[in-house]
Amino acid sequence: MPHALSPEQDVPSFAGQKLYVNDGLLKPDQASALRQSSPDMPLEELRRRYNEDGYVFLKGLLPRGDVLRAREEYFSMLAPSGVLKPGTQPVEGIFDADKNPADFPGIGAGAAGGNGRPGDETAEHFVNLALQAHYADWYKEKFCKHPVLKEFVARMTGWGDENTLAVRRSLLRNNTPGNKAIGVHYDQIFLRHGEPTSVTAWVPMGDVSLTGGGLMYLENGHTLGREVEADFTAKAKVSGLTDEEAKYAFNQNMLSTGLLADGAREYSETFNRRWLVTSYEAGDVVLHNPFAIHASTMNYDPCNVIRLGTDLRFVDASKPWDKRWDKDYEFNDGV
Repeated sequence: MPHALSPEQDVPSFAGQKLYVNDGLLKPDQASALRQSSPDMPLEELRRRYNEDGYVFLKGLLPRGDVLRAREEYFSMLAPSGVLKPGTQPVEGIFDADKNPADFPGIGAGAAGGNGRPGDETAEHFVNLALQAHYADWYKEKFCKHPVLKEFVARMTGWGDENTLAVRRSLLRNNTPGNKAIGVHYDQIFLRHGEPTSVTAWVPMGDVSLTGGGLMYLENGHTLGREVEADFTAKAKVSGLTDEEAKYAFNQNMLSTGLLADGAREYSETFNRRWLVTSYEAGDVVLHNPFAIHASTMNYDPCNVIRLGTDLRFVDASKPWDKRWDKDYEFNDGV
C-alpha cells in the first residue's frame, strides 16, 4: 500500500524505488548511482574523482554524533511551529502527516525573487524559526565551522589552512514530505562576482532515504555547466553588456530564480544525461565544484522524515571571490 503522501504507483526509477521530481517520476534510464568515496582514500585519487566527476561523495567524513546533535538543536527550535509528529523526538525530525505540507515550506527552493520568503501567512511562524536557525550559535559558530570539514577541504584543494576560507553565508534547508524539490542549477550562477574556484560542501544533517529528498547530481553535469556558463558569457558580450553588467544578468535559458530549470525530468531528457542518486547517512558530505549541475528529488520518505541539509561553501582567499556572501543569510538579499 503506497505511503499516504506519495503520488500514484508507477515504474520504479532506481533500486526498486520511485523517485519523483518537480515535473514527475524519473524513468529507470534517467537514474543511476552516485559514486561513493572514502575520506581515507589517497588524496590524489580523491582529487582525480573530484575533477573527473565534478563531485566527491565522502562517506562518514564528519562524526555522526556531531551531525545528529545539530539536527536535534534545529528541530527543537522548530518544534513550536507544530511541524513535528506528536510523541516523537526532535532529533528524529518526523513530520506531522496530519498537517498541510504547504504550511511548512522549505527555504531556498525557488521562491519568488530567487530567495524570497516562501509560503503564505499560515507558514510565517515555521519560516521565521527556520530563518533564525541560521543565526544560532550551535549552527553558525559550531556546525558551520566544524574543523574536520575545513581541514579536509584545505588538504584536498591544496589551498592550505591559511587560504581556505569558510564563506559566512550558508543555506540551511529543510524539505518536509510532499513539498517542492530543489530545481536544477549550478552554484556559479549565484557566485558570479568572483573566480570559479569555490567548493560547496553539501552536508545532510541526518539520514536521508533514497526517496527522502536528497541531492542528486547530473552525470558529467560539470562539463555541461561550463558550457552553459560559456554560452551565457558569449551572449552577454554580444548583447553589449559590460563584464560588470553581465554579472547581474541572467542567461535567457535560466528562470527568474536563477535556476536552469524547475523540472529535473525534462532537463535529463533534453541533455540525455542521467541523475546520480543515493541515500545518505549523518556524517556524509558531498563536495562539488561550482559548475556541477544538481537538484533534489521530492521528499516521499516512507516514515515522513524531514530532510535537513546545509550548503557550506569554501573559497581560496588568495583569489577574488564573491564578497556578497560575506554575510549571514537573509531573504531577498540579492544573492
